[in-house]
Amino acid sequence: MAASRRTKVRLWRWRRNPLRRRSDAIEAWIVLAGWVFALLAALLAGLGAADAVERAADRERAENRAVSAVLAEDAEEKVLARAVSDHRVWATVRWAAPDGSTRTDEARVPPSARAGSAVTVWTDKSGNLTSEPLTDGEARLHAAFGGVLAAGGASVAVWGVAWGSRLYLNRCRMQQWAAEWARVGTRWGRKTG
Repeated sequence: MAASRRTKVRLWRWRRNPLRRRSDAIEAWIVLAGWVFALLAALLAGLGAADAVERAADRERAENRAVSAVLAEDAEEKVLARAVSDHRVWATVRWAAPDGSTRTDEARVPPSARAGSAVTVWTDKSGNLTSEPLTDGEARLHAAFGGVLAAGGASVAVWGVAWGSRLYLNRCRMQQWAAEWARVGTRWGRKTG
């Protein structure tokens, strides 16, 4: 026996035919709008996030400055910094703040540094310790990843709304179908189902 072949009807929701319901046309518009808005939301969110990361990195580079500090204790036998690629250790350092006061805090320093040696630390405009600003390459990488994540999140959010709308339409269609079957069944003189 030969296998039956089925022709796939493309864009059937857009064509005029007697079996097309109003909800089919609404669903087609929802799918189209979902694609368009998902692409637009992804583009706008990605560009906005990338720009925000770039501006934050630029602001950080403008506000933070490198300051010479003096190591207050030997850095030997201290706990390694948390970063896997960072072979520096935490040790107490002393530096002069912009207002002239002397500040003391812990910073990451080379593990072989001795007390009294000079190390470079980064401070913000008020003189508090901060991390080293991102380089141009690191800022671009962070901006790219931030843009991709924001674009993905925005498109998923838009598609979630479109998917929820389609689920609601399917639920309404099933209720209409049940009501139509109930009407047809009473015309035949018995209940269907």
